[in-house]
Formats: sequence, C-alpha cells, structure tokens
Amino acid sequence: MKHFRTLLDLSREELAGLLDQADALAASRGTDRHPRPLAGKTVVILLEKASTRTRVSFEVGVHELGGHPLTLISQHTQLGRGEPLSDTARMFSGYAHAVVYRTFGHDRIEALAEHATIPVINGLSDTYHPCQLLADLQTVRGCFGALEGKTAAWIGDGNNMAHSWILAAARTGLKLRLACPEGYDPDPSIVRTARELGADVTVVRDPAEAVEGVDVVTTDVWASMGQEDENAARQAAFAGFCVDSALMEKAGADAIFLHCLPAHRGEEVSAEVIDGPRSRVWKQAENRLHAQKALLAQLVGNAEL
Repeated sequence: MKHFRTLLDLSREELAGLLDQADALAASRGTDRHPRPLAGKTVVILLEKASTRTRVSFEVGVHELGGHPLTLISQHTQLGRGEPLSDTARMFSGYAHAVVYRTFGHDRIEALAEHATIPVINGLSDTYHPCQLLADLQTVRGCFGALEGKTAAWIGDGNNMAHSWILAAARTGLKLRLACPEGYDPDPSIVRTARELGADVTVVRDPAEAVEGVDVVTTDVWASMGQEDENAARQAAFAGFCVDSALMEKAGADAIFLHCLPAHRGEEVSAEVIDGPRSRVWKQAENRLHAQKALLAQLVGNAEL
C-alpha cells in the first residue's frame, strides 16, 4: 500500500492486521512499550474543510509515534491562490514524509497521490471517509469480537460515510443494509463494485426494515459540509429517518449506535440514543487516534502490522 485513498487500498488481511495494530497501540499508549516509528519524520495535515477530530487525532497520533505534525489550512497556502495540486504534491514530497489531505472532490485526493512520491492519506473527501471507517470497524470489533457475520444498518444519506461502509462490507464480511430516502441513494457504481467483491449490501427505503435485528446502527448528519443550501429540502426528505429509541428497539438486543460526529440531536439522532447506554460514539471518536496511528506506522514508519 503506497497511499490510503479508500478502504480498497487495503486487502482484507491488511485491514485485519491494521486493526490488530490499532488495538496494540491503544493498549501500550502512555507506556515504555509504545513504539515511535515516526521519529525524525514530518507529516503534513492539509485541511480544505473544517476539522476537529481529523486534525486533533492526526496531530496527537503523529506526535505520539515520535514524529512532527505540520497542519496547514489551504486558504493560508499558495493553494488558496491557485497553485496546482501537482506542484504542491511535488513540493511536499521534498519536505515531508506523508500528507493527510481533507478536501472536497475525491479527484483532488487522486491528483495529489498521482504526483506525490510520499504517502497520501485521505482525511476525508466528498466521496469517501476511510479513516473514520477504520475507527468504526475497530469499535465494532471491540464490542463483538469479530466483524464477519455481523450486520450493520446505515440510516440516512448515501454520502461519503455510506460509501465507506459499503467498501468496509467488501473487505470484512460485515453485512450492510442502507435505508436512504428516494433520491439520496449511494453511488450505484460503488455498490456494484462492493457486490462484485462479495459484499452483502442491500438498499431499502424503510429505516425499520434496515435495522431489524442488526448489531450496529449508524448514521450521519443530513446535510454535510458544502450542502448547507440544501438543508430545507433535506429536512423534508429525511423526515422519519431519525434514529430514536423506537427505531433502536427494532435492532438486536445487544446492538450499538455509532455516529461519526458532529451530531445534530433531534435531527438524524435523538439525544436519548446518542447519549444513551447503546451509544459507542465516544469510544468510536477515540479510536480515530489508535486506528490512524496504526495506518501511519505502516505507511510512514514502515512498521509491520
């Protein structure tokens, strides 16, 4: 693996090994046993979208692995004045050892990766959010001991998170049901690719049908960054798609709730669910740190998984 653009950059075996490494890094955090494979190395964190968890988890993670994180807000760089991504990629390659890139169109991730001679990590694009899925999968595995044979329900927009869950199903054996309003389905080409790889992925309209007996219920905001002008239309389209206590009761007895955050209580999830006993969102958020450290250790530190 040279870059991490989507989950398909990892084989099934590599993904399982990375999650094992994430668990090991979590267990050794703050001890003398914790490795520092990034000693003497710099990782650029390039942000074109606002960020809390991505920025903090990568900055802390690089530091704890012994490296130096350098965060850049794109508007404050020459990218903000029109410098081509290809030039930026070549320049970063002479200074740093990897780039974490949080951006809009996924083509920008691909363009940076094409011209960089150092690893490029997708910190989020409009099409995929693979780093979040590493944390989500680590959380699910930590709760249930395994991924294969478990069933997850995605409730809401067929967005970058939904796409990444679809690819996760292709790489883990996790079964996935997505409940999306008409007009908000995931990209059919991504669904098709996952199914060709053996994924069990179903798209339905009824959230109750999707969550029946599942192990994991997960969702995201109805209007992502850059979609604020669609908020009124989305509020109407997603009526009935709130993950509340009544919906969670239809899931399995031990089902957990996940959300990538930030959350809008009273919209895509009720307060009693996200703040309730089935919620694992805070462990999920913490696991961003551990999973990304494992990714950095492999891509930048050349540490075996």
